[in-house]
Amino acid sequence: MKIFITGANGLLGQAVTSIFTRETGWELICSSVEDKSFLDYGNKYEKLDITDKEEVKRVINLHRPDVIVNCAAFTNVDACETERELCWKLNVDGVKNLIIAARKEDCRIIHISTDYVFDGKNGPYTEEDTPNPISFYGRSKLAAENALTTSEVNHAIVRTMVLFGIGINIKPNFALWIIDKLKAADNINIVDDQIGNATMVDDLAWGILKVVEKKQTGIFNIAGSDILSRYDFALKICDVFGFNKALVHRIKTKDLNQPAPRPLNSGLVILKAASQLGISPMDSLESIRLLKTQLGN
Repeated sequence: MKIFITGANGLLGQAVTSIFTRETGWELICSSVEDKSFLDYGNKYEKLDITDKEEVKRVINLHRPDVIVNCAAFTNVDACETERELCWKLNVDGVKNLIIAARKEDCRIIHISTDYVFDGKNGPYTEEDTPNPISFYGRSKLAAENALTTSEVNHAIVRTMVLFGIGINIKPNFALWIIDKLKAADNINIVDDQIGNATMVDDLAWGILKVVEKKQTGIFNIAGSDILSRYDFALKICDVFGFNKALVHRIKTKDLNQPAPRPLNSGLVILKAASQLGISPMDSLESIRLLKTQLGN
């Protein structure tokens, strides 16, 4: 198979590239907005901005992949509230551009979505639950899902949440931010009323590989196997890394006065992915231990 990866220089894009390179003999074409790939695995690389419709059509026509794995997105939830035009351009119009190109070349799309399509009142959520986003980011991600489901393009949507892990030149993620702060003996405030699955990027990339391999369609929740508060997740990081728990202070989400509202009682039920894809994502403790090993601590 020939696989085209968008957003290949991001946290997830790097993990997908790594696992697909290691586990398959498939031809990979990696793309991102930067001039070159952050990973040097010998795969082809295309500089690509998915918001440029003509460029997307040209590049997909040039390579004619069997599958597009879309890891590109604007994921800064608060910035999405204030930079709505850019958010929509990347998260919705970019996906529509991929749909147009995929329809023309008859290729599948695997698209990454989020628990933010829900309002967080009645989590954890299954793939069948009705979305009701409360932030602009969530609305943009649901609009992208809807564009795919009405497109007649062969596709699968993978929902995930609280993604963390390591990579080259990546933006800070929740776990790495906590580790950096506590390593410097800084006090941190962590909310105890946001509940959900913390997801190791390696698990998500492996799940995406299985979606492609098994030619699955529809929606799949792929996330960590346990559901806990952000505060409890931070305490587990303290346990594994030996940090001082007294530095971690519990607060409520409303205390942060963030621009974007958050789904509080969230979480994703992963039974469908476990049974249909045959995957067993790690729980938070296992994934933090793996992260510690990866960081060489």
